[in-house]
Amino acid sequence: MERKYDFLVIGGGVAGLVFALNCSKVGTVAVLTKSILTEGATNYAQGGIAAVLSDNDTFEAHIKDTMTAGCFINDPEAVKLCVTEGPAYIKELISFGANFTHTKGDDDKLDLTREGGHSTYRVAHAADATGAEVQRTLLATCEAEKNITFFSNSMAVDLITERKIGHSSSNRCIGAYVLRENGEIDTFLGGVVTLATGGAGKTYLYTSNPDVATGDGVAMAYRAGAEIANMEFYQFHPTCLYHPKAKSFLISEALRGEGGQLKLKNGQTFMEKYHPMGALAPRDVVARAIDAEMKRTGDQCVYLDMTHLPAETIHERFPTIYQKCLEFNIDMTKEPIPVVPAAHYMCGGIVVDTHGQTTIPHLLAIGECSYTGLHGANRLASNSLLEGLVYGHRASELAKELIKDAPTNLSPPSWDPGMAVTNDEIVLVYHNWEEVRKFMWNYVGIVRTNKRLQRAKRRLELLRSEIQEYYWQYKVTPDILELRNIADVAYLIVESALRRKESRGLHYTLDYPEKDDANFFGPTKVSKAILENRS
Repeated sequence: MERKYDFLVIGGGVAGLVFALNCSKVGTVAVLTKSILTEGATNYAQGGIAAVLSDNDTFEAHIKDTMTAGCFINDPEAVKLCVTEGPAYIKELISFGANFTHTKGDDDKLDLTREGGHSTYRVAHAADATGAEVQRTLLATCEAEKNITFFSNSMAVDLITERKIGHSSSNRCIGAYVLRENGEIDTFLGGVVTLATGGAGKTYLYTSNPDVATGDGVAMAYRAGAEIANMEFYQFHPTCLYHPKAKSFLISEALRGEGGQLKLKNGQTFMEKYHPMGALAPRDVVARAIDAEMKRTGDQCVYLDMTHLPAETIHERFPTIYQKCLEFNIDMTKEPIPVVPAAHYMCGGIVVDTHGQTTIPHLLAIGECSYTGLHGANRLASNSLLEGLVYGHRASELAKELIKDAPTNLSPPSWDPGMAVTNDEIVLVYHNWEEVRKFMWNYVGIVRTNKRLQRAKRRLELLRSEIQEYYWQYKVTPDILELRNIADVAYLIVESALRRKESRGLHYTLDYPEKDDANFFGPTKVSKAILENRS
């Protein structure tokens, strides 16, 4: 079946919903989500949104903190526009009905908290479930717009470009093939196509991300010929709950912002050895410190101690985390929380300009799947929802102009399954999925070496070949598509990491432990043409 819309949005988190809402004022919008509408990283974001919202803060301070965390290879223009435009969009969310936490006794004053890397209190939050409140607000607002149509349980297979269908030499994007819940593949066309597919934490064995985070947008854009940047900078959140039955549960950085201390099993603190800011150091520093201490002691985790706070304060400030810990018989008001690092945020992605335009005409990318330059070598805490808000708005401004000259008479061929049959050996898919995630964790994790990266590269070369055979031989399923995507993203991470022969931010290699500003002060950019045509 062929479906046509003015705007096609793939992904339904903060960036995609803001974009859809704005574009619905001038045309029809289709929003695709590969699971239920609320399943995505936005919904699980605990901490908040970083922005200058008090008289005690300045744009200059927020810019400096962002650049410092990113090891100064951030794009200064992207940093400035996000910092300066962000506050207005938080106020817009409040006007839509978002219930942010306010200071006790003052309903007009936001309760601002502080997280790692920030020099002051500037993080607006809704208790410890900010993302869920943002998602709820934007979904409710979008669902009231008659021009927006949601398609849940719909996974994009690949992008459609004019070049791909032989219409012209232009690589303009005109839509996507989409696997629907009934197993059929429909053709979705859009005058402007926007990727808002989030991150790729499931590329790694341990992650704070939901199951849908398989790097779909980056993989599809790469296969279509888009430029990709900084994939070596994958952020590992320092503190995920360590418990055999606690799947992917994040322990917010806001706990350390409220004075939480990281300790070893014997109760000794250790962060003061690694950074002047101690437990409030940037995430890359804290994650490496925890990794080093676990390897030094042989312990399986470290501990985050919040027992200095009154129980009432913990109940009010961190209700979600408190209840989740209680499910595993951990009372954080009386005992430390066992924590470990886990893959959390993709600081690289699809290269875009200041309005979300990729290197493929009429294909935009926003949110975590994009590379705007905001984060540099390491994302400052709570700058992710901020980026989604700002670029959701900015991309919609461009999209409203692009739609004016979008082709209206193109009709690409329907999906052709060829001789594909139903896969009766799905166990092979699961085996390869686990293999990718395990060697990415062991060889391309918090600390890297050339030897580990080369091993990962050799395994990926073989696995990607096997996966391509699956893809063409069997009817596509979500499992096969996700395996294909995480393998492509893993490949991009490894290739990018091999190119950066220095240590900076989230990319730390024992072979090149120092920064090299002379040769690597900037982003690592790759594309299908670069990687496949190399000597």
